Amino acid sequence: MAVYADREAFIPYRKADVVELCIEDGKLSPADAKKFREFCEILGAYYHFDFHHDLEAMKQNFSAFDPDADTKPRIIPTPEQKQEMQGKLVEELSSVLEKANYRKLTEQELQNALEQESLITLRMHVDFNDYETWTLYHRGSGQQTVELKKMFGLKKVPLTMDIFERVVLLIKFKNRDYFLQKFKGNKKKVDALNFEPGKMYLYMYKNIPQADLEVLFPNVDISMNFKDLMMLWVPAAGAGIATLIKVLPNLIIILGVLSAVMFGKEATGLSDPKGIIAGLSGLAVLGGFVFKQYIAYKNKRIQFLKQVSDTLFFKNLVCNAGVFNALIDAAEDEECKEVFLAYYHLLTNPPLTKEQLDDTIEQWLETKFSTKIDFDVDKALQQMEKMRGKIVQEGVSEEDTPEKPLLVRDDKGVCHVLAIDDAKTMIDYIWDNIFQYNE
Repeated sequence: MAVYADREAFIPYRKADVVELCIEDGKLSPADAKKFREFCEILGAYYHFDFHHDLEAMKQNFSAFDPDADTKPRIIPTPEQKQEMQGKLVEELSSVLEKANYRKLTEQELQNALEQESLITLRMHVDFNDYETWTLYHRGSGQQTVELKKMFGLKKVPLTMDIFERVVLLIKFKNRDYFLQKFKGNKKKVDALNFEPGKMYLYMYKNIPQADLEVLFPNVDISMNFKDLMMLWVPAAGAGIATLIKVLPNLIIILGVLSAVMFGKEATGLSDPKGIIAGLSGLAVLGGFVFKQYIAYKNKRIQFLKQVSDTLFFKNLVCNAGVFNALIDAAEDEECKEVFLAYYHLLTNPPLTKEQLDDTIEQWLETKFSTKIDFDVDKALQQMEKMRGKIVQEGVSEEDTPEKPLLVRDDKGVCHVLAIDDAKTMIDYIWDNIFQYNE
């Protein structure tokens, strides 16, 4: 069984497409192809119901931290209860993300991302001390080439970036007291924050450059980098010196007048109104230049902030409670696709071990569809072994019929699955017996 460090377990086809890919393989008769579709349909319905429980659990535990909640809590949870809900939510979310074949960002990956040169020419800093907890997962990696403008926009240079196709970020900010202490009791600064202390935020993004991960954090501190500061202030300093030399005589006149007024002395030689007007004009020119440079700095900062805003606006897929629905849908699809592929290949090939099944599926996808993945065979087999139901034969009571799993492994590790008719019957039995209210 091959292990690929450069591949992911994500299967880049829709659930319905996986079913058709298997049928188009040509190993199933028309009758069995119909039965296989029916098996996949009822199995998909079972998974849909099963994952609904996970969705409700996450929504329940998120309710105490939801910054967008439009309902009122019937009972306000205690701090101890909120802490317990937070722990459960992080655990449940991590489980669903792993089922959806997301991978957690490691400390080394984060450090590498923070050290890379960003596409957004900003100096960015994230204070991770602001968070009570945070976690970032990603799925799908690739490269994207963009054109950067150089030499004042006269030249375009291609830049190839490593990207994450999907990113999920969960953060929980520390409470208000922490931020009051951080800002030394300045309530205005705390009230002006673009997030609410003590709340939890959940985001899902697409096609994020790995070097721009800092942009995703809502408390990122943005400033110009050294190069941009030099581009702004070096020309300003040169022009400022020239302006100062030009208006210096007029400034001397103004300073003389001010000195005479302040110290009660006679402004000898400075009583000429033309000289005073000239001095004031020089002062106005200098003030206008300073104001012009300040506006240029503000405009440059606004351009940078627009870059960040565009990145977040056009790449944001969903946020907060809405993320749960997207993740549950992704996890449901991934587990269905894995079982579909595993069952099909065990059904249509000679008996296979786990290692042989893993290699068979990976080679099949690569040869037929030029798709390279690291198939999660362990997860697929565990799911199939966990599905147990009864296949009641005519003339035998249900009580006397033992439960059978969808898959068993013999002493040599060879995998055996139920025939397609029995598999459909077994899943149908599980579906019929989810609720036992009607005795």
